[in-house]
Amino acid sequence: MKFTKKYFLFVFLVAVCSLVACSDDDSDGENNPSNNFDRSQMLNNWADNLIIPSYQNFVAETNALKSASDAFLTETNAENLANLRTAWETAYVVWQTVEMYDIGPARDLVLRSFVNTYPTNAANINSLIEEQNYNLADPNLNDEQGFPALDYLLFGLAESDAEILNRFDNDFNGEKYRQYLTDVVDRIDFLSNQVLAEWQNGYRDVFVQNSGTSANSSTNRMANVFMEFYEVRLRNGKIGFPAGVYSGGEPQPTRVEAFYKKDLSKVLAIEALQAHRAFFNGNAINADTTAESFADYLDFLDTIKNGENLSSLINDQYEVSISNINELNDSFYNQINTNNNSMLEAFEDLQDNVVFLKSDMFSALSIALEFDSGDGD
Repeated sequence: MKFTKKYFLFVFLVAVCSLVACSDDDSDGENNPSNNFDRSQMLNNWADNLIIPSYQNFVAETNALKSASDAFLTETNAENLANLRTAWETAYVVWQTVEMYDIGPARDLVLRSFVNTYPTNAANINSLIEEQNYNLADPNLNDEQGFPALDYLLFGLAESDAEILNRFDNDFNGEKYRQYLTDVVDRIDFLSNQVLAEWQNGYRDVFVQNSGTSANSSTNRMANVFMEFYEVRLRNGKIGFPAGVYSGGEPQPTRVEAFYKKDLSKVLAIEALQAHRAFFNGNAINADTTAESFADYLDFLDTIKNGENLSSLINDQYEVSISNINELNDSFYNQINTNNNSMLEAFEDLQDNVVFLKSDMFSALSIALEFDSGDGD
């Protein structure tokens, strides 16, 4: 009996010490009994000031892209090609502000995969154009459409602008190229309009009302797609894969975003990173206002790491990443081929915030991670 009493006394003391240690930990948000943060206000801000306005801006640009495409096909000349390229670039940049919202209608329609899977498959595109037997709703054709496919059609189809124009206008298969361009542009426009319509006609209320703390709550699901975008699409897709991080150190410059345009990849990366930061801080898209956000949630819980507010550490690291990526060549393709070490450093800068966001923030907010980045982080 003496052994048993001592044993239970030991277990009790260990448990007490563990609780004390947890209470003293830098990130104690998840154990905070005063966690009464109003998630519904944060969801309202996300829906009304970030997500829906971002989709409205994107749809405006996809509509403009369709108009520019129609004008180019009506009168195929150098001026209209330039206008179409500008409309494509503008829409592609704005796409970076909505790509992280892979939730609800966007996920149901597989918007992200259809609109921005890269590198595009140029050989398959040429085969589809020749055969004229395709259905772009087929998920197996996600890398033959979207913005990357337009990148190829508008910039990579031939060596010169004159030759590209000839493919659409005078070439033997000109009508086939025209039809494929139409189909790709129309699909981007259709999908973007569909997602916005669903947000405006029902899904917004479903999203906002799901304000609980379960794994299926809007906050938890949004946190996961927010993190997945940062880690998989931004850190890995825009920087890590082309820089060779996941190919044994062998750079793969042809995997950069907007490969054929060449000088757009940095702009796209910066735009995506700034959009991610804006969402973290709850910055409204079309107004100079800030409301409830992940940053506010962390501050409400008084989440401290290494003696500093976790929200401040995250924002400081956003700034470091943006500043250092801005120092890269406008063309990541050229950057990789001339000084890939700078790309690798940019990757490491982004990785530092993976720790703050994925480990520290998720723990503080008691949110379960529901995706696997596949890289062990």
